[in-house]
Amino acid sequence: MGLWRIDADVLAGSRFVVSPMAETVGCLAALTGQHRLSPAQREWLDAAGPAFTARWGGDDFALPFLRDAIRPGWLADFLVRPPRTDPPAFAEELAAMAATTDERARAQILETMDRPLAPVLLGDGLVARALELVAWVWEHTLQPGWPRRRRALEADIVARTDRLTTGGWAAVLDRMRPGMRWLGDGRLQINTYDYPPRDVTGTRLLFIPTTAYRGWVAYEEPADVHAVIYPATGWLAQDPDAVAPEALARLIGPARARILTLLAAPKSTTQLVALTGQALGSTGDHLRVLRDAGLVARRRSGRSVLYYRTALGDALCGG
Repeated sequence: MGLWRIDADVLAGSRFVVSPMAETVGCLAALTGQHRLSPAQREWLDAAGPAFTARWGGDDFALPFLRDAIRPGWLADFLVRPPRTDPPAFAEELAAMAATTDERARAQILETMDRPLAPVLLGDGLVARALELVAWVWEHTLQPGWPRRRRALEADIVARTDRLTTGGWAAVLDRMRPGMRWLGDGRLQINTYDYPPRDVTGTRLLFIPTTAYRGWVAYEEPADVHAVIYPATGWLAQDPDAVAPEALARLIGPARARILTLLAAPKSTTQLVALTGQALGSTGDHLRVLRDAGLVARRRSGRSVLYYRTALGDALCGG
């Protein structure tokens, strides 16, 4: 199995980061038909697939590149390098990808590959054509809706940091992605593949949520930064912009109606702040009014306070 050895200092200095490039590459994987898709990716593919086919369906490079560079169980390292800034901008991550030579990119694609490289990938300009493809997918299919998607990923980060305060790193890391297990004593099973153990002590460790089904790991040699790209939790990735009924918004105001709609599943104040973009004080005020009206109740879960709709709140949202 793939095993990382991690000390307490690495965990203490680790960070959660939202990466536009990681999300773009995760969505690119959905275009090849080789990977299991999350509900969020299916939604994206339904919306973006026709435009992608119209632009790239007749291109001799796009699909062979995606099938070889983003295979099940393998993703070429140059596509997603661990971010150096927080939060990373897409242009910075694209520039890091552009620094790769064609020869190095080909070598990374060929690792663990059991078939010859697609002939179109053997010539000059491999990285330049990959840059064009990745940039187009970002600009035309993801960037317009990025604020919504980013709020969902940030809400997942809030949920996991809440879990850190109640259950420690074991509760956060165990089963963060399929095949990943916290084994204790500084041992993190990163996947179930037969790779030699990797010592990540003395490096920086990043955790990057994505809407992909499985996620992956990223680092580049010499590795001073390691990243775990993991699937965002369930409903946080599926419907961060649930729309409140228009009549409800007229009755109690759009901000309170939005909060009430999002409380179809229990959430903390910090999760609601991440999902709505409202200030913490404003969110707390709205929750207080909703509680006073009997539309919302709250309960404690560990160190967190979760808010949820009452039967009356359910009835109003359903109406």
